Amino acid sequence: MSQAVLSLNNVTIYQDHNPVLKDINLDVNHGEFLYIIGKTGSGKSSFMKTLYADLKLTEGEGHFVEYDLKKLRERDIPYLRRKIGIVFQDFKLLPDRSVNDNLTFVLKATGWTDKVEMQNKIDEVLTKVGMKNSATKMPHQLSGGEQQRIAVARALLNDPEVILADEPTGNLDPQTSVEVMQLLREINQNGKTIIMATHDYALLMKFPSKTLKCDDGTMFEVVQRTV
Repeated sequence: MSQAVLSLNNVTIYQDHNPVLKDINLDVNHGEFLYIIGKTGSGKSSFMKTLYADLKLTEGEGHFVEYDLKKLRERDIPYLRRKIGIVFQDFKLLPDRSVNDNLTFVLKATGWTDKVEMQNKIDEVLTKVGMKNSATKMPHQLSGGEQQRIAVARALLNDPEVILADEPTGNLDPQTSVEVMQLLREINQNGKTIIMATHDYALLMKFPSKTLKCDDGTMFEVVQRTV
């Protein structure tokens, strides 16, 4: 059986009917850590949005976490998203509720009902990201790095097959960026597949891994010294 968690063949990605990335052929196996790099506007975010079905795949063949992206129905999208965790640049925490309530909201939205099971899961993911003591804090009481740790914890709630991280260090200072990267690499070493879009080339040098570059409407693999 194939180990590919993502398989794209002759895929073209469109944004507002305009092709932004053409002829993508890519296989990502379980447990890989993959960087997607490129300047602003090069198609990184459109690529990520296609994977979590915010943009529809209309050209080529794409399979992601056992879903056919081209044939994906609207009602299937929530189930696809339960199999992936998404970490955004701007954290996307709900400002009007505590860390614990932010995570409870996600669990309820994805079908959890047992209060004890929900609290145990929340405690588990907060411990994993080193934020167990911040459960009762409001987002505004946390630093940017702490908020991103909570966002990573949120991404882990449903034990996803893949974590998509879209510029997760974009709003963080260099030291905090390194701390968040160390956390993501640790999660990857425990078996999670991670696909991370970034333009922070310093992090690539510090934490080298397979790297694809978006440039001039194409996506191609690059070696570290050429990025």
